Amino acid sequence: MDTRRLLRTTGTVIAAAGLLLAGCTSGESAEPRAAASSDPAEPRAAASSDPAALRPYYEQKLSWRDCGVPGFQCSTMKAPLDYANAGSGQDVDIAVARRQATGPGKRLGSLVVNPGGPGGSGIGYLQAYAGIGYPAPVRARYDMVSFDPRGVDRSSPVECLTGPAMDKYTQVDQTPDDAAERAQLVAAFKEFAAGCQARSQRILPHVSTVDAARDMDLLRAVLGDEKLTYVGASYGTFLGATYADLFPSRVGRLVLDGAMDPARPAVDLNRDQTAGFETAFTAFAKDCAKQPGCPLGKGSPDQVAARLKEFLRKVDAQPVPTGEADRPLGEALATTGVIEAMYDEGAWPQLREALTAAMDGDGSSLLALADSYYQREPDGKYPNLMFANAAVNCLDQPPAFTGPDAVESALPSFEKASPVFGEGFAWASLNCTYWPAKATGTAKPLTAKGAAPILVVGTTRDPATPYKWAQALAEQLESGTLLTYDGDGHTAYGRGSDCIDTSINQYLLEGKVPADGKKC
Repeated sequence: MDTRRLLRTTGTVIAAAGLLLAGCTSGESAEPRAAASSDPAEPRAAASSDPAALRPYYEQKLSWRDCGVPGFQCSTMKAPLDYANAGSGQDVDIAVARRQATGPGKRLGSLVVNPGGPGGSGIGYLQAYAGIGYPAPVRARYDMVSFDPRGVDRSSPVECLTGPAMDKYTQVDQTPDDAAERAQLVAAFKEFAAGCQARSQRILPHVSTVDAARDMDLLRAVLGDEKLTYVGASYGTFLGATYADLFPSRVGRLVLDGAMDPARPAVDLNRDQTAGFETAFTAFAKDCAKQPGCPLGKGSPDQVAARLKEFLRKVDAQPVPTGEADRPLGEALATTGVIEAMYDEGAWPQLREALTAAMDGDGSSLLALADSYYQREPDGKYPNLMFANAAVNCLDQPPAFTGPDAVESALPSFEKASPVFGEGFAWASLNCTYWPAKATGTAKPLTAKGAAPILVVGTTRDPATPYKWAQALAEQLESGTLLTYDGDGHTAYGRGSDCIDTSINQYLLEGKVPADGKKC
């Protein structure tokens, strides 16, 4: 698995940008268990749940087994399909993995990590990065734990389209030039939604962030922890903040890195993210103009952006060959390839090379960047990332737009936010309009009243989760503390800033909260 891709994680409204083991042995762990709270009741979480019906879930025992990756153990946790009807007997299986604390030093409990998405595999992230790449002192004191949230990968996954159908879907023009192209885009969104309904009808209404947060409290209890210690990136910050608001008395040390603003309606989130990618592209454009052989030439960021838009117009009219006859590089895939490189400044050289090749008639490298965004495998298979992403986003808030006319009205504001990406991001925000499961959530501030100190981390030029979102979340949370990284790329922890890493490590290991507003 691509560790860089896992590090950048996936943006909170990723859909807006792209439509955006056998032989295991089982056995009980011999590890001593802490005195965890197995009481399912919590003032803010109990309203739609029957504590008596939930108790068997809270008191279940995990049976750990070797899961085929050295050093890691896997298990399966049961959760109610519908928390409002927990006694119905209908369950979902939640896949869990851990790497036990390596020592030395006294074990501090479990550290649950989430890479974002929504739709990112927590287990994949744990095994490929967090469980081996988090700072050694943290891994020494904590069992590193993650889970695939319901609807994701190994946990009752949402399925929508076949690989060939996804190949076609990712090529649909997201900047329609006329009524026929607009109708084609709407038809693609409807086909995607219908595929999800046909293949995932049972799970589709039950994959909201609130559902996942309730699952995380089950996990805390069955792991034997009185409080939840957690690091969430990107969308994982919304999951963590939702948990804190539902279960404030069970908050331990929470790090929310690359934060979302839960009070922003979907249309504002998408517009803000559009501006975030424009900020990231401006930083790329400034850097590119200084490099010898920049494919977009010299000059101001506006001039560089104009040349990129001209290139995208050309491939819209005449796609560039990629070596795959059924997947030429059109505007949709080319834009997705550029977006992928905006998550991590380390990918900028790759983007320069890919643009140079595409302008010379070879679109294969830019296609490879788009495939990295979608996590498409060489055999043409797709993970369920995009399916789960849409399913969670479309439940968490009402759709951004009521229909194509509403998109048309909003186009000027999106294009003002980003002359490069605005039009495509606006049209991609239509994806939830035709969703078969009605939204169960709404935009609202999350305060987590009474929770222990929560560390919110923001990056000033983060494309996917704009810095102002971190500022807003830290302000909303009663115990929120803001830590700022002045830099590029998506999220901050583990990206090379000693100042950021030291601050977070001290919080996780010692409970020492950095001064509110600290900048690195």
